[in-house]
Amino acid sequence: MNRKDLLLYAITDRHWLNGRTLAGDVELALKGGATMIQIREKDLDEESFLAEALELKTLCKKYGVPFLVNDNVELARKIDADGVHVGQSDMECGNVRSLLGEGKIIGVSAQTVEEALLAEKMGADYLGVGAVFPTGSKDDAWVLDPQLIKDICAAVKIPVVAIGGITLQNICQLEGMGFCGISVISAIFAQNNIESATKLLKSEVLKTFGA
Repeated sequence: MNRKDLLLYAITDRHWLNGRTLAGDVELALKGGATMIQIREKDLDEESFLAEALELKTLCKKYGVPFLVNDNVELARKIDADGVHVGQSDMECGNVRSLLGEGKIIGVSAQTVEEALLAEKMGADYLGVGAVFPTGSKDDAWVLDPQLIKDICAAVKIPVVAIGGITLQNICQLEGMGFCGISVISAIFAQNNIESATKLLKSEVLKTFGA
């Protein structure tokens, strides 16, 4: 993984499908310029999750984009995904590394400097920090103080991606905070034209982070 993989990190949400397929929506995001894809499924049974994950893995490989699994380390290992993203309560990062091996990407959510430093020490490849804005995608997310966000970004050497409530209109507010990219759900997958929305986000991200 390099830092540019985190520029526009799209996380799936089948809530917005309206009869379409997850793979179809993800391919539109990839065509629009998404640089990393994470499958996030809270309500699917294991067999369905596995089938969806395998389909998306194949799709991401076609576009040369890393494919990660949210939370489910065992499933990520089983399908040989490019990596996994875990929360603070999911599993200590060192344990994830021992299960997945050295070549895999491990992302960890962090909301304090202490959490960020520990994740880095335990072998995380990047951090997801937020919520940076109010969000409806996670019931338990709260908005972090801008100074705290800057302190987290400054405390670690690994890349940090912004998460939570990010839209085309507020990306510019993240300039100068230390992020290398954004992670979004509804800003891509809730839009009427996913490919076009992704292209517009990518353009704004490139302007904001000077990549």
